[in-house]
Amino acid sequence: MRTILMILFVNMIFYACTGGDGLSDAYGNFEATEITISSEATGKLIVFNIEEGQTIKQGDVIGVIDTTQLFLKKEQIEASKRAISTKFSSVIAQINVLKEQKQNAEKDQKRIEAMFNNKAATQKQLDDINGNISVINKQINQIETQNPAIINELKSLDAQIAQIEDMLKKSVLVNPIDGTVLNKYAETFEMAVAGKPLYKIADISNMFLKAYVSGDQLGKIKIGQQVKILIDKDKKELQSMTGTISWISSQSEFTPKIIQTKDERVNMVYAIKVKVKNNGQLKIGMPGEVKFN
Repeated sequence: MRTILMILFVNMIFYACTGGDGLSDAYGNFEATEITISSEATGKLIVFNIEEGQTIKQGDVIGVIDTTQLFLKKEQIEASKRAISTKFSSVIAQINVLKEQKQNAEKDQKRIEAMFNNKAATQKQLDDINGNISVINKQINQIETQNPAIINELKSLDAQIAQIEDMLKKSVLVNPIDGTVLNKYAETFEMAVAGKPLYKIADISNMFLKAYVSGDQLGKIKIGQQVKILIDKDKKELQSMTGTISWISSQSEFTPKIIQTKDERVNMVYAIKVKVKNNGQLKIGMPGEVKFN
């Protein structure tokens, strides 16, 4: 008789701890922050070293787009610049000398400003260096004003070179985040086009269980709260994990058809996200359950 009472007592405790019905408080599916990486340049992919399922690091060079035409264009523009500079070398030399003087004066300016703030330099010393920089700027402007056509042409060539260098930089494909390659949309020797997706990546070391709760459950949860996550271990058993509520929607929505709720009569629900450390078992789209207590 005592054994029977003990069993009934344990069952009552279990019944109370599981909320009386043994159901979880919310249900949903796991997701990750997915990023689609597109090409920023156009050309043939001469190197593209990634595969689906591969884990890559932020900053890894994973591909190169053919830069032959860009390199030749840059050489052509630099040759034009050298030709113009040779014709007007004296003008360029004067400007370069003044720019070097300005750089040295700006260094002295920073040093004197620091000394002035520490009361180790006078106002006159600060005014003198500021005036010296102002005079140099006027001298540079005067020379540029006297030779506007030359200066503008050189500036235009410099801008073209900078543009090509930027395109050359973008032709080297650098992975932006740590993550796992989910999808690969191009292969080596195919044409890459600016704006065309190359691959999709996600950091799956931390997953998010997106679930839905009813309005009367909102008072039981808050951002940063630790909750229990349940996933399928096999056909009969569930495995428990720990998660943290990272987001709660401020707007209600109709219950998605594929989502269960604790109360099937609830029509309006609120979406939540629970951040879970992935030990390798969690996959995108996998179902999961949440228990708040």
